[in-house]
Amino acid sequence: MPEGDTVFLTCHRLHEALAGHRLVRGELRHPRLSTLDLAGRSVREVRPAGKHLLIRFDDGHTLHNHLRMDGAWHLYGPAGRWRRPAHQVRAVLATERQVAVGFNLHDLRWLPTAEEPRVIGHLGPDLLAADWDDDHEAEAVRRLTADPDRELGLALLDQSVVAGLGNIYQTEVCFLIGRSPRTRVADVDAHRVVRLGRELLLRNAWHPEQSTTKSLRPGTRHWVYGRRTCLRCGGPVHRATQGRDPGSRVSYHCPRCQP
Repeated sequence: MPEGDTVFLTCHRLHEALAGHRLVRGELRHPRLSTLDLAGRSVREVRPAGKHLLIRFDDGHTLHNHLRMDGAWHLYGPAGRWRRPAHQVRAVLATERQVAVGFNLHDLRWLPTAEEPRVIGHLGPDLLAADWDDDHEAEAVRRLTADPDRELGLALLDQSVVAGLGNIYQTEVCFLIGRSPRTRVADVDAHRVVRLGRELLLRNAWHPEQSTTKSLRPGTRHWVYGRRTCLRCGGPVHRATQGRDPGSRVSYHCPRCQP
C-alpha cells in the first residue's frame, strides 16, 4: 500500500496539473458515481491527508479517494497513450493541457467539502502536514502512548494514531531506534519515534524513490525492510507476521541490531 510520501507526491503532481483549471472531461467509472459528470467544474486544489487524496472543486465538493494496494494516478498529454489497460480506469479528469487518469481506485467518494471529516476525521496527526508544530507532535505522542502495552510496530501502522506511516517506514523507524517492532510502546521514547517518522517521510516526499539510509542506490535504500540480511551488520533479518487479524502485516527486524 502506498505510504504517506507517495500520496503526498501524487497530490502535488495532480495539484500542479489540475488546480485552477476547468475540466473539459470528468468521468468517474465507479458503480456509485458512474452518472456523475464533472466536466465544466474547476479544480480548486488537491491535498493529501495521510494516505487519502482530496480533490477539491470550486463548487464546494470533494472527490475523495484512497489508493489501497494497487491504485495509481497517471498524468498524460491530451493525446498521450495510457500505460495501463482501459478496464482498470476509474477516473478521467482532463483539462485542455493535461489528463489525469486514476487506475484501480477502489475507494471513490463524492461529498461536500465541509463533510470531509466523515472520511478522514478518524485520522491521527498527518506527519507530512504543512502546518506541523509542537501541538501536532504532542497530540501524536498522546495517541501513541495511549495504549502503553501495544506493540510499537502495530501502533505506528494505526492511522488513527499518526497518519502516513506504512510498513516500510514503521519497520525502518523501529530499526533506527534499535528496537524490535514487538517492543511495547511504553519502552521507547515516543517523541523520538514521532520525530523520526516525520523525518523519514519528509526526506522522501519530493521524489518517488523511498530511502531510509540516505542512499538511492538499488539494494541499499533500506536497513532491513524486504531484506534477507541487515544492511548494517550483515546478519540475518527475521521476517514474521505481526498482528492476528486478516490485515496482519509482515514485519522485519535484525535480532542483532534490534534486541
